[in-house]
Amino acid sequence: MGAAGYWLYKHRRRPGDEEKLAKPTPHSTAIEVFWSVGPLLACIGLFHWGVVSYMNMRVAPGDSVQVQVRARKWAWEFEYANGKITDQLYAPVNKPVRLIMTSQDVIHSFFIPDFRVKQDVVPGRYSTLWFQATEAGTYQVFCAEYCGDSHSNMLSKVVVLPPAEYDAKVNEDDTKGVPLVDIGKKVYEGKACNSCHSLDGSPRVGPSFKGLWGKTEALADGSSVTVDENYIRESILNPNAKIAKGFQPVMPTFQGSLKDRHIEGFIEFLKAQK
Repeated sequence: MGAAGYWLYKHRRRPGDEEKLAKPTPHSTAIEVFWSVGPLLACIGLFHWGVVSYMNMRVAPGDSVQVQVRARKWAWEFEYANGKITDQLYAPVNKPVRLIMTSQDVIHSFFIPDFRVKQDVVPGRYSTLWFQATEAGTYQVFCAEYCGDSHSNMLSKVVVLPPAEYDAKVNEDDTKGVPLVDIGKKVYEGKACNSCHSLDGSPRVGPSFKGLWGKTEALADGSSVTVDENYIRESILNPNAKIAKGFQPVMPTFQGSLKDRHIEGFIEFLKAQK
């Protein structure tokens, strides 16, 4: 601004300027080529630099670890090449990880602030994201797109491990030797069942689990059903088959996400909620 003010003052109109302005200004082809071609080459250089940087940021290296990510209200689910499914993302240190993501209901957004990466997760299509963690540790995952009542509870972790520990974690059987009721509690918390179903008797998006076992539940179609093993299993795998009266059919299916032992553990956990 100071330079602009100086030149405005220096080249202000003065008496006699009319005679100077009446004289033709000499043309310089060299100057015209310089101010046209120079900026063009500079813009091409900047464009190339930007495209290369963008492609390096967006395209994962060929040796990346592939992880399938499924989003649902209000939880994240991660599936590895061996078929193991977890509610936390495990990643090897100093190894690129490529996430192939989709949503089962509404738009979510996968956000890891520590890694400076964020990508929308859209129903009906796949989006991708990659990162390479350079330090072992645990990092927070958020949903960065408002997706309903419990949006702020749609949290997870990225657990970065040395390669040997990562392989052991991904290939371990996390249900072996664990009591069924403890497996059920882990499912209740890890699959975000606690976002919709309380344990204190207060209704949320769905009925409370307190005292639910053995109860005769009224359904939206006017019929009723006894809450037993078959009803719970059906509600997990085909949640819209029987809708409890007063609630909306918004629960996603967990078909393929839970093994039989997880479902059995969840049933035992539900029985314990007196």
